[in-house]
Amino acid sequence: MDDPFTTHEFVLPVTKVKNEADMKLWIKSSAYNDFLGFLTMLNAAVKGKPSSTLCQISPTTQALLDILDTLSQWVDDCPAIEQPQRFGNKAFRTWMEKLRENATKLVQNILPENLQRAGEEVADYLINSFGNQTRIDYGTGHEASFAAFLCCLYKLRLFTTEDQLSLATKVFVSYLTLSRKLQKTYRMEPAGSQGVWGLDDYQFIPFIWGSSQLCMNPDITPKDFVEPRVVNKHHKDFMFLECIKYINEVKTGPFAEHSNTLWGISGVPHWSKVNSGLIKMYKAEMLHKFPVIQHFRFGSILSFTEYK
Repeated sequence: MDDPFTTHEFVLPVTKVKNEADMKLWIKSSAYNDFLGFLTMLNAAVKGKPSSTLCQISPTTQALLDILDTLSQWVDDCPAIEQPQRFGNKAFRTWMEKLRENATKLVQNILPENLQRAGEEVADYLINSFGNQTRIDYGTGHEASFAAFLCCLYKLRLFTTEDQLSLATKVFVSYLTLSRKLQKTYRMEPAGSQGVWGLDDYQFIPFIWGSSQLCMNPDITPKDFVEPRVVNKHHKDFMFLECIKYINEVKTGPFAEHSNTLWGISGVPHWSKVNSGLIKMYKAEMLHKFPVIQHFRFGSILSFTEYK
């Protein structure tokens, strides 16, 4: 089979959306189409499937899980330091520095010989997946960068249809575990949080894929996720409930007060309706918002050129 990347020129991703007018170009771009396509593809792959569902773990998928394990070990190697500020522990910058120095090599370890030169471009998305090194904050833009990282690897044909389920229920779940470890260890601030009116301070995608997992579930309805008993019993199997468990751990007071948007979702009768509503909300609140997309980075794999 011919190598489609023989003459492909890989580049270091850069931001391109500089003003509101550029948003129209973004929505027509290949990157927008590829990113949203990847998101909805994995949304379909996890439909009705708990995280414990048996699925193919390819050598490349296992290598990705090993990278996340390595990054988690580095958190243990860079413990939080004593400092006067309560939030934003500066030890996070040491962890980020280590990631910056090693990211290209880590990514090249999972790329085949013919794609070694893509290492730097793909690694850029991994570097931007865990928070801002200066502000020591984390938000849905960083989460989107990890989804873009996986999307790049998918576009480079490192995965097949059989890998879709494990990318969501194994790799992405492992990424979420690491992200929460970083948030807790380094007391990271939420980036661009909408407070009580946002869906969640830190995440969005696991609510989408997690609601898809719960579609057709005979035992758990949307009104059940505000019940701690249900959450504590089933959180390991459903990303949505794992997110709720984390919110319950880090926030105090009545759920309806600190998570008003989620409280409203608990009144929707069916998970399929929750799922389609969350995809619409993600487009409106994330993909179509300039303050978010101004930070999105474009290279040769996720390209700013118009989608044909």
